[in-house]
Formats: sequence, structure tokens, C-alpha cells
Amino acid sequence: MTATATTPALNGRSYDDIAVGEVLPELAIPLTRTLIVATALATRDFQDVHHDPDLARERGSEDVFMNILTSNGLAGRFVTDWAGPAVSVRRVKIRLGAPNYPGDTMTMTGEVVSKENGLVEVKVQGANSLGNHLSGTVTVAYPAASEGKDA
Repeated sequence: MTATATTPALNGRSYDDIAVGEVLPELAIPLTRTLIVATALATRDFQDVHHDPDLARERGSEDVFMNILTSNGLAGRFVTDWAGPAVSVRRVKIRLGAPNYPGDTMTMTGEVVSKENGLVEVKVQGANSLGNHLSGTVTVAYPAASEGKDA
């Protein structure tokens, strides 16, 4: 059987089963030094505040901290892990707040705020021990109901 907008794909959510107001399961992300440094380098963000603790402190930070590209990616991953592999990310719109430092945990939460024409918008928040690290929305698109059907 192939995946359509009405059948879940590989443990994903089907579009028809999603309701506005639905709350996504929380996702706890341990903030290791390796995660923060490696993802900054993977996104080609070579700013010293993301990999050098001494220079980060000289610039007024408590330690190295996560870059926005990683935060964007984690927000998108949170929603796509819930929605499933059939969706594509259409938009990630976040604002940053408290920094993500090594040794903490960021807990992602979300709620479906709209669903229309194959698009699902989820309000997301990522909080750590200092407060909200990120808040915003992630919009994903489900394939058209006619895609993937056997002819």
C-alpha cells in the first residue's frame, strides 16, 4: 500500500487524523557540548561563541551556545518526527530567547494551530532551565490526496 493524505506513512500522522488544537508529544533534547559545537560547524557557523568557551566568556556569555541554524533545524525535526516522512517543511519561523548552553536540556512542545489545503501549522516552543529558547511556528505540507495512489 502506498502512502496518501489519508494513510499514515511509516508511523507518520495522516492529514485526515490531525485536528486543530492537537498537542504534540514533548521531545527532550540533551544539550551536549558536542551537539552545540558540531552543529555550528556543520552549518558553517564558525563564530567563536559557538565552539570556544574562553572566547565566549570573554564576549559576555556563560559558555558556548547553540546557533540559530541548529535551533531552526531542531524545531523542524520536532514537527517532522511527529508528522512523518511524507511531509515536507514549508516554513520555519522562530524567535530566539534564552541561550542553549551545554549541560542543559531543551524540551520541545507544540500544538496544531491550523490545518488547511494540505498544510499543517504547528506552534512550537523549546524551553530550557533559563526559560524559552525558541518560540514560533513550523508549517508542513502533506502530499496531495491523489499522489501515490495506485492507477
